[in-house]
Amino acid sequence: MDIGFMWDTFLTLLSGLPLTLELAVTSILAGSVLALAIALIAVTGGEIGRTFTRAYVFVFRGSPLLVQMFLIYYGLGQFRHGLQDLGVWWFFREPYWCAVLALTLNTAAYCSEIFRGGLQAVSIQEIEAARACGMSGVLLFRRIILPIAIRHALPAYGNEIILMVKATALASVITIMEVTGLAGKLIADSFRAFEIFIVAGAIYLAINFVVTRMLMVVEFWLSPHMRMRLQS
Repeated sequence: MDIGFMWDTFLTLLSGLPLTLELAVTSILAGSVLALAIALIAVTGGEIGRTFTRAYVFVFRGSPLLVQMFLIYYGLGQFRHGLQDLGVWWFFREPYWCAVLALTLNTAAYCSEIFRGGLQAVSIQEIEAARACGMSGVLLFRRIILPIAIRHALPAYGNEIILMVKATALASVITIMEVTGLAGKLIADSFRAFEIFIVAGAIYLAINFVVTRMLMVVEFWLSPHMRMRLQS
């Protein structure tokens, strides 16, 4: 392996890192908000809500993310005139926003099930204890139900965040020059796939190492019993 070439490759791929992080953060945040709404509908929306959420989760978990991205970017392009009439063509003509939409809808399907499990893991005893202290409605949800649900859901949610960071690599197939897109361009120019993909893989490993450390800090912060054990 040519170390000098790999270093030059690293510097080139590093220029795509901001776009990779932007794709990941935007889709994770938007997907989390959508997932929480879907989870609440599944838990409190009755039979109609449960039917809707089951259908949504089935479609987006049961089909490949790559196919979803192609359908949004290439497929909806066939309806350009209709989208122009609706005033949303500016959104769907941009590969970046199509990638964000596909990633958001996909992660929302997975995260909604994670959040639903977290909400249902909150015991009735904890809810009744909060009500006995005078909490109800939004205050009960914000102070008791949501923090406990997040604590239960965090390990699985952390895995989904890591998967979404890696899934941003698929955006390269719709002409987005993030880390993987730049790697593909370098391979087309140099035909040295092995070294280039080693460098690209190392960049993703570094990103996910930082993400896992951040998740460990959040889990520690949300777990008072862990802090008490450390202090004792």
